[in-house]
Amino acid sequence: MQSGRGPVYLRFADGRRTRLPVRRWGARPTGADETLLERCRGPVLDIGCGPGRLCRALQDRGVCALGIDVAPHAVARTETRGGAALCRSVFDPLPAEGSWQTLLLVDGNIGIGGDPHALLRRCTQLIAPTGFMLVEVDQHDVEEGCSAWVEDTHGNRGPAFLWARLGTPAVRRVAESLGLSVTDQWVSGRRCFVSLGRHDARPSAVASHAPRAQPR
Repeated sequence: MQSGRGPVYLRFADGRRTRLPVRRWGARPTGADETLLERCRGPVLDIGCGPGRLCRALQDRGVCALGIDVAPHAVARTETRGGAALCRSVFDPLPAEGSWQTLLLVDGNIGIGGDPHALLRRCTQLIAPTGFMLVEVDQHDVEEGCSAWVEDTHGNRGPAFLWARLGTPAVRRVAESLGLSVTDQWVSGRRCFVSLGRHDARPSAVASHAPRAQPR
């Protein structure tokens, strides 16, 4: 469902709803976003890139970045902003698998597919041996899978999909089960983030001369 000018919500099957920050997603990167951008090493894959604010900001910094999103209008907006994006799921075949130095899972995208274990397992296939994932986590200690959909204030809704919410402890448990470890964690405003890597690979230790993956 494409949003209009009014508020848009994520509605859960149990009746709860949370307002989606669509205005922030379409604006310039915030201070919290900048804490992500400064940790990125190219090439970067932005999973669930939305309208592409992070992809464009990375390209402005001279960092090779590619966004993927299952929503065609999100990919189109990313390209309109001058970013590179593909209309694909993270579970589809992707360019440069095993070569990405940074994967972004922000704006709640750790919830994609409703199965964080499967999602992070797939991400381990995408990153380089020295690569890492920057993940935005829920500010609360939560771990839940659910069915949800997007709706507006008039009750117009999109199709239901599987989703998940995880706080830092839950992401740490899932990561450890996959041979990953939390190499960094931080808070910016009300947003919380962790960096996941193999062994002791940390963003600061990633070689700046890593090969650049060319989107195709």
